[in-house]
Amino acid sequence: MSVDDAITQLIQTGRTEEAFERLVPAYRRRVFGLAYSVLRDRGAAEDVAQEVFVKLWQALPRYDGRAQLSTWIYAITRNTAISAVRRRRRLVSMSDPAVFEEVASRGAVSGAMADEAALWRCVEALPDRQRQAVILYYQEDRPVEEIAAMMGLPVNTVKTHLHRARANLALALGGAGEEVA
Repeated sequence: MSVDDAITQLIQTGRTEEAFERLVPAYRRRVFGLAYSVLRDRGAAEDVAQEVFVKLWQALPRYDGRAQLSTWIYAITRNTAISAVRRRRRLVSMSDPAVFEEVASRGAVSGAMADEAALWRCVEALPDRQRQAVILYYQEDRPVEEIAAMMGLPVNTVKTHLHRARANLALALGGAGEEVA
């Protein structure tokens, strides 16, 4: 039995406290990762993750199982993170490429790590929905249908975001092609 199935079964039998105790460690990193992919600020992502778990605690007794548990949690996380972006629109990203360049210039980063870091810097520069789709698809290994449910978009729109993101990443990393909006 998967962790999600076990948690869902606990919820259905009214053992929400025990379900929540299992849910938090199972989803802590994923909730933070999704929040960070939207906010691009560690402190803000931690605040959103905490807010998400409060919301989950309050909503857990009402979870009806119509959507997969992970889809339901991701939708709550995405909506909470987007609300935080709206509240904090005037803030800029805290990521500083100059710090990475300094570390790389001192030889502290190997070639493979530098390539991976360059890739993730390019991912961070993608438009929000493309970035979210890429992170959910490649980093979280989510199927397109589940990403569509998480992002509240049609499946073909998610496929389009992934296609455009790949084209933009190829261009940014020195490949051929034109930038795709």
